[in-house]
Amino acid sequence: MSTSTVPAYLTDLFSLEGQLAVVTGASQGIGLAIATTLARAGADVVGISHSMPLGDSEVRTAVEAAGREFTPLAADFSDRGAVAALADQLAGLPVDILVNNGGTIRRAPAAEHPDEDFDHVVDVNLRSAWVLSREVGRAMIERGSGKIINTASMLSFQGGINVPGYTSSKSAIAGLTKALANEWASKGLNVNAVAPGYVATANTQQLRDDAGRSEEILARIPAGRWAEPDDIAGAVLFLASRAASYVNGAIVPVDGGWLAR
Repeated sequence: MSTSTVPAYLTDLFSLEGQLAVVTGASQGIGLAIATTLARAGADVVGISHSMPLGDSEVRTAVEAAGREFTPLAADFSDRGAVAALADQLAGLPVDILVNNGGTIRRAPAAEHPDEDFDHVVDVNLRSAWVLSREVGRAMIERGSGKIINTASMLSFQGGINVPGYTSSKSAIAGLTKALANEWASKGLNVNAVAPGYVATANTQQLRDDAGRSEEILARIPAGRWAEPDDIAGAVLFLASRAASYVNGAIVPVDGGWLAR
């Protein structure tokens, strides 16, 4: 179907024209795909990552190619002071959509998992999302509208192997999503999460390089392939749009059928 034959109500339903979206972890992988997709739907984008270039970048090129404005910000999500300063900065902007996507992973057997690795992952994956959601969410409440979308994981539902910090953080992200939805749905906010399956990104390179483990993973996925970042971005667009105006506290698996197996 060509765009000229798509009913206007359908394009309007998913339009983000005139909105401002904040995407953390936006410099690569899933975050890059999300920032690009939201821009193509009409949103200006504030892209944040630990090493976000203030000049040219892949995400800036993608957002500006969609005809939208791009604002780069750099922040270390493992640094609590930096996260607090970022939260204050974002709270002063008219943010319509907050996508808490920035994350990390550390792998080691539980009996050998260092405290510093566990704490680092929890700070990056969970605490930063909480602080940004609280401060941006407060401003959204004052305006009476807003969308907050967290990046959970299959390991919000399962235990995983050799990733106790990651699993703990992503299980907590699912709980935080529900807790905020319970408080804020009546105030005009939608708080939801996507739970990606196995996605072909830098975080899964180690798994994909292990031929035996990769084969085991693919055998479990009904779709028969690793996800691409754009697969996750489509679900985020839905949750950011008017189409999801009555979706609250949902953890949406985007996993090729993994959890249904």
